[in-house]
Amino acid sequence: MSFQSGKINAETVLHLPGGARAAATKFSATKFSATKSSAAISSAAEPSSAKPLLPVLIVLHQETSTPGRVGNALRALGHRLDIRRPRFGDLLPETLDGHAGAVIFGGPMSANDPDDFVRQEIEWIAVPLREQRPFLGICLGAQMLAMQLGAKVAPHAQGRAQIGYYPIRPTPAGLKICPNWPDHVYHWHREGFELPDGAELLAEGSDFPMEAFRLDHCFGFQFHPDVTYAMMHRWTTRGHARLELPGARPRHHHFADRAVHDVTERAWLKQFLDGWLPFHRGRYLL
Repeated sequence: MSFQSGKINAETVLHLPGGARAAATKFSATKFSATKSSAAISSAAEPSSAKPLLPVLIVLHQETSTPGRVGNALRALGHRLDIRRPRFGDLLPETLDGHAGAVIFGGPMSANDPDDFVRQEIEWIAVPLREQRPFLGICLGAQMLAMQLGAKVAPHAQGRAQIGYYPIRPTPAGLKICPNWPDHVYHWHREGFELPDGAELLAEGSDFPMEAFRLDHCFGFQFHPDVTYAMMHRWTTRGHARLELPGARPRHHHFADRAVHDVTERAWLKQFLDGWLPFHRGRYLL
């Protein structure tokens, strides 16, 4: 089923601490569906009777990190953002009953690092898997999802990195989920992941073959659809040393390529997010 776009309403950011880390547990998978039975929807609901949309849990990894374009798109769809940084002491909720979904973003650390917060986030991903709630992992977040599912995360065998725009190829499964994929997307990584057992490959790459995958309601993207123009300036300035890694694109190519590919990537992201969360036209699908 193709994802379709929904109604736009502006909302504010909600920053909430609290909750507790859940231990990793096994989960039972069911088939993902972008929508549920229309019989559960009140087609004649009055605007005053519509429930407010639940917030989306946002997990970030640095003091200055933002949810970027993903956050902007979620707010435009009517969701508040519950922003937490476990690296700095924020706890993650024991359940996602109070959230529409969760997104774990990228960061300079590795999913293989021994830090407590890295291990805790990987373990916590068992919650959306078990509860079959929408989850999205971006770059590091995708690697954490892959690791939670038992797949290996490792550097490129020849030490290559992807920093800049690189081509991707959607698979038939990816085209079924979202038909209008960009042909180039923005990357900033030097590790990749294997395809977890039971997961569906949605997009392929070159140096790092696994670009996007899903298991039921949970998705992992190796690339960065969240990056705004300001974030690109910040990353290529503060992280300029990484532009010297084998395979990385020169800084000026980042901005030249953005002028060519960003419109398509932005439109694709909006279409994906609209179908990823369990609502339609501002109302819950119960």
